[in-house]
Amino acid sequence: MVKEAFEIPIAESGPVGIERRGIDYIPARERWAKPVNLFWMWGGAIFNVEILVYGAVLMSFGLSFAQSVIIILVGNLSYFLLGLTSLQGPEAGTTTFTINRASFGQNGSKLIAFFNWLTQVGFETEGLALIVIAGIALLSKAGIHTSTGVKVAILLVAAAIQLLLPLFGHQAILKAMKMLFLPFVLLFIVFAILGLGKVNLHSVAHGANWQTMTEGLAFILAASGLGWTENGNDFSRYLPRESSHKKTVGWVFLGTYIPSVALMILGAAVATYVGSASGSITGIAEKFTPWFIWPYLIVSIIQLFAINSLDLYSSGVTLQALGLKISRWQAVILDTIICTSLTAYAIFSSSFNTLLQEFILFIIVWVAPWTAVYLVDWLLRKRRYSALDLQRSKGGIYYRNGGVHWVGIIAQVLGMAGAMLTIDVYPHYVSIFSNATNGADISVFVGFFVGGISYWLLARNQVTKEALEQPLEIDELAIANINPN
Repeated sequence: MVKEAFEIPIAESGPVGIERRGIDYIPARERWAKPVNLFWMWGGAIFNVEILVYGAVLMSFGLSFAQSVIIILVGNLSYFLLGLTSLQGPEAGTTTFTINRASFGQNGSKLIAFFNWLTQVGFETEGLALIVIAGIALLSKAGIHTSTGVKVAILLVAAAIQLLLPLFGHQAILKAMKMLFLPFVLLFIVFAILGLGKVNLHSVAHGANWQTMTEGLAFILAASGLGWTENGNDFSRYLPRESSHKKTVGWVFLGTYIPSVALMILGAAVATYVGSASGSITGIAEKFTPWFIWPYLIVSIIQLFAINSLDLYSSGVTLQALGLKISRWQAVILDTIICTSLTAYAIFSSSFNTLLQEFILFIIVWVAPWTAVYLVDWLLRKRRYSALDLQRSKGGIYYRNGGVHWVGIIAQVLGMAGAMLTIDVYPHYVSIFSNATNGADISVFVGFFVGGISYWLLARNQVTKEALEQPLEIDELAIANINPN
C-alpha cells in the first residue's frame, strides 16, 4: 500500500509517467494522501530563500527590527486561511477554481480564475527571475562573464528544468518536497550561525510610523498565507473525503507558519547588516564567509525550482478551469512559455525589487475579497458540494443565470472596491484613505470583510437552499462521464 501511494499514475493522454488528473474529479480509489503529507509539501516549499528575501524587503519599508518581527508574527497568521482553503478539495475532489463555480457560477468563475492565473504566472516569473539572477551570480563567482546571450541561455535552461516537477504532477511534487525539507533546514541553520553574529538590531533607531507598519503588514499578508489561499485545494484534493478537518488545517499551518516566521525574521535580521543589498538574493549572503556563497546559491536555486513547481502546477489547472480544451500537461507547457517570456523582461529590468513589491501588494485587491467569498459560500452550504455539478461546464445547481452567480460577482467587486479605496502602492497608486491618513494601508482587512459580509447578506438564502439540494452521496460513475471543461 505504501509503494502504491507514491507511484505516479500513467497519463490517459500524454507522455508516460505524467499525472493524468487535471480538474476532473479524483475517485475515492485514488485518494492516497494523508493530512501530514501537506505538512511536508508546504514545509519543503516554504523553507525557501524567497521567503528570506521577503523578510529582508520588509526592512526596506523603514521599519525597526522589532517592528518587523511584530509584523512577521502577525502577518503569517494568515496561513490559517490556507489551512481553511485546503478543506474543500477532499469534499469536492477537484481543484480550487473548479470548486469556485459554486460561488460564482461556471461562467462567472472564469473571471476570478483569470485573476488567479495572472497571479500564479506573476509568482512563477518572480521565482524564475531569482533563479536566473542566482545563476548569473554563480558564473560571476567562477570568473565567467555573463553577456546577454549567456543570460538568455541560463533562462532557457532554468525554464526547462522548472518544467519537470509540475509536468509529472501532484505525487512527484509531494515526494520531492519531503526529500528537500531537511537539506533546506540545514542550510538555513548554517546561514543563521554565519549571519546572526553580524546583525545590528538597532540599525533603525526609531522605526516607522503606524501608517508604514500597516503597509508592511499588507505586504507580509500577501506574501504569506493570503497569497497561497488560491492554491490550497489543488494539493489537498487527493485526501480522502473523510479526512480530519483539524488535522488538515493543523498540518498545513505548522508546515507554513513556523518556517515562514523563522526565515522572514532571519531575513530581516540579516538586512540590518547587509543594508541596501538585502533585497537581492545574492546581496543577502555575499558579505558572509566567502565559501558559503557557493552552497547558498546552489541550494537557493533548487529551492526556487521547488516553490515555483507549486505555482506552475496551480496555474496549469487554473487554465483548464478557464475552459481551455487542453490537458494538464499541455497547460503546464503553455504556462512555462509565457512565464519565460515575462522573466526575460524582468531580469533585464533595473527595478525588479520595485516590481516585486507592487505585484504582491496589488494581489491583495482581488485575493482578500475572493478568499472571504469562497469561505463564506463553503460555510453557507454546510461544507458540502455537489461534486457532479461542479464538474459540469453547463447546467446543474451552480449554473443559475447563464452560468453567472451575480451576487458572488457583486460581492467580489465590492470587496475589490473597498481594497482599492484603502490601499497604498506609492508612487503608482495611493487610495483616498491612504492619502488622508498619510500612507496607511488597511486594504486586506477591508477587502476581506466587505467581500465576505456582502456575500453573506446577498447569497445566504439562495445558497442555503442550494445546500438542501446537494446530494449526500457521490455518484462517481456519473461524474466520470462528464467533461469538466
